[in-house]
This record gives sequence, C-alpha cells and structure tokens, in this order.
Amino acid sequence: MVDRVFTDVELAALYDRLNPWGAGDDFYLDLVMAAGTVLDVGCGTGRLLRGARAAGHRGRLTGVDPAAAMLVQARRAEPDVEWVLGDLATHRWDGAFDLVVMTGHAFQELLTDEEVRCCLRGVRRALADGGRFVFETRNPAARPWERWTPERVYEITDEDGAPVRVWHDAEPAPVGDRLTFTETYAGARWAGPQVCRSTLRFLGTDALDGFLGAAGLAAAERYGDWGRGPLTPACPEIITVAAAPAQSSEALSSSDLSAGSSTTSSSR
Repeated sequence: MVDRVFTDVELAALYDRLNPWGAGDDFYLDLVMAAGTVLDVGCGTGRLLRGARAAGHRGRLTGVDPAAAMLVQARRAEPDVEWVLGDLATHRWDGAFDLVVMTGHAFQELLTDEEVRCCLRGVRRALADGGRFVFETRNPAARPWERWTPERVYEITDEDGAPVRVWHDAEPAPVGDRLTFTETYAGARWAGPQVCRSTLRFLGTDALDGFLGAAGLAAAERYGDWGRGPLTPACPEIITVAAAPAQSSEALSSSDLSAGSSTTSSSR
C-alpha cells in the first residue's frame, strides 16, 4: 500500500517544496546524464528525470510510480518523459535500460523480504547486460530517527503562498529493522493537522549484498555520502552502485525471468 503522503493530491503538491533539490539530486543527475536509457523506479514527482531533460538529455527517460498524485506533478512539469503509473509487477522491461535508479530512500519502503526480492528481480530484468542499479538507504548505524522529533519543524509555503508547517515524530527505536513514524502537515488550508503514518526498513550492507546477489546483481561501489566518501558508521547514507553481469539475458535462470516484482513510491 502506498503511503497517504504520496496519494493525497494536496500533500503530493508539497513534496518538492519540502524536499528541495540537493546534493543527492546532483549525484544522481550526473549518472543519468552519462546513461543513454534510464528507468527511475518510484520516481515520485519526477524531479530527477525532469532535471535531466532540462539539462539536455535526449535519450529515453522513463519514470514509474504507483502513486497517481505524484505522477500528476511529474506530467504537468515535463510531458517529454515517459511517466508510467504502476510498478515493476505491472510493467515489465526486458534489458531496456543502461541505468536504473531508486532515489529518495524509496528502497526503504520495501518492508518484507519478498518485496525486496521481487523489486530486485524486476530491476535485473530491466537492466541491459552490464547495466547499473543505483540506490540509497539511510545508514542504521547513524540512527537518523533520533532526529525525527516534533521539535524540528519545517516551514514551507503552498502553491498559493500560504504557510505550511511539517514535523515528524518517530518511534524511539526500530522494531527489528523497521521503524514507524508520523509526518504531520498543518496549515490554514486544512481544518486540522493532516497526519500520515509510514514505516521504513533499515538494512545494513550484509543484508543488502545478500539480496542483490540473489537477484543476479553485485555491489560494485559503495559510498557513505553524496560526495562519494567511504562508508563509515557515522555516515548518513548507504549509497550502492550495483552492476548487472555483462552476459546475455538468455543466461538468466527461467525462475528469475518469470518471477514477479514490485516497488513503491519515493520515500522522503
């Protein structure tokens, strides 16, 4: 199920204002501009691919997301990109892309082992031989949820210029590798605060590598920040560049080719 913050049209319209372009977007944009064909899984408002088109990318750019409200923002802003409603279970691309990305911590919204396996199988199918899959998750060793408290209020404005206040309230610690939190929006446009509840999964590198290997992918590079620094326990991110083997797709097992997959919208 997609979180309400991505399915509510009013809340989706605030996403880019709450999450302005930053160093992570620059990191991914460099990769996209160097690739001929790109699939953005859980593309949300499509900011990355819109930025690539504006920067002069003329190749195939495809964004897929299960939240129609987010894709409304994408299509309004840039019609010259292939925006697809759904996920890797409802749409299948066989060896069509040089690069697949999953940004905005969307990978952390895959809460079960089977969701992760299915997503990665879909990614592997979509990649051309030798292609790359790049994604990031928050580093659990850095305990980022300790900073998700109601005292940290973000103040933005809506499309009419009216102020909106946003804050988070996280559980004290993950239960296993899952952490639940609320994201609250307050402003004059609503009769009362709009509270959205979400759960994220925090996986370490060993678990990530195990899932990647089972899908026929291998971590080729790993960074701890958007400046490509080494991963340490204090780093905020686990940024993974995974590679598909340079082999014919016919060499993949029949089970890999027939298995379903799924994904979800970008996390924030």
